[in-house]
Amino acid sequence: MRKRERYFYAPSGIQKLLAFVLLPFSFIYCAIATLKRKFGCFRDFGIPIISVGNLVLGGSGKSPFIIEIAKDYADACVILRGYGRRSKGLRIVSLKGAVQESVENAGDEAIMLAKALPNASVIVSEKRAVGIQKAKELGAKVVFLDDGFRFKFKKLNILLQPQLEPYFSFCIPSGGYRESKRAYKEADIVAKEGVDYQRQVELVQATPKMLLVTAIANPMRLDEYLPDVVGKMVFKDHSFFKKEKILKEYERLGATSLLVTQKDAPKLEGFGVPLSLLQLQLKINPTIIERIKDYVAKV
Repeated sequence: MRKRERYFYAPSGIQKLLAFVLLPFSFIYCAIATLKRKFGCFRDFGIPIISVGNLVLGGSGKSPFIIEIAKDYADACVILRGYGRRSKGLRIVSLKGAVQESVENAGDEAIMLAKALPNASVIVSEKRAVGIQKAKELGAKVVFLDDGFRFKFKKLNILLQPQLEPYFSFCIPSGGYRESKRAYKEADIVAKEGVDYQRQVELVQATPKMLLVTAIANPMRLDEYLPDVVGKMVFKDHSFFKKEKILKEYERLGATSLLVTQKDAPKLEGFGVPLSLLQLQLKINPTIIERIKDYVAKV
């Protein structure tokens, strides 16, 4: 477990004390985040928008969730910020599954979404409103918005509640929440992991000696799905990998492949070594799927 995850999910005695010392800053952060969301300018784009977000820091399965709910829609567009990319502004990552940008310019999650959704387009934009307008120009009939809870748009708000929750129910910096935990009550749908959605992981192209390489949030989430590996290389979320460093460890361990997630794979495909894949798919409660369909039809 990395230091950041340890602080939020399994703090030591000193870290617990630090969390309480920082509580005044947490209250201020929480108040500002809540007020910005509640009193932001309301916008109706005249198109059905499905927002998939979370209240906790780190990964909760937003991208796999979007893949699962968006895969059956034609003329759909997924819009996300594009964390970790080496570009700014709006980028059209894919048009109906045809990838237009490199992983460096698009970011790992955007490329993963583009490859998984051949019927959809993908846009990255720090300004989500600009991204939505571009999606309409491209002919989108429905938008799936990654991490859009805080935006006061007309939309269906889905919040994912992961099984692994922070130790303290405080906002950052004392806890791992972006807003008060009470904000779950303001979502249209709260999808609880293990109840409303389950992770199903398949190991693809396994080899005898696999080296795990990953740069995802809360990498301990992978532990229950991991086969025997010869080593683990864990990096900061969205990191780009240094080829020389990876290959040096690969050779030292006598590995026969790199074991990667779907999110990490686009950044490692050009390293010239076999990749084994932890392929994640979510099984979502059919009731949630139907509520999304009803919302899209009504709008």
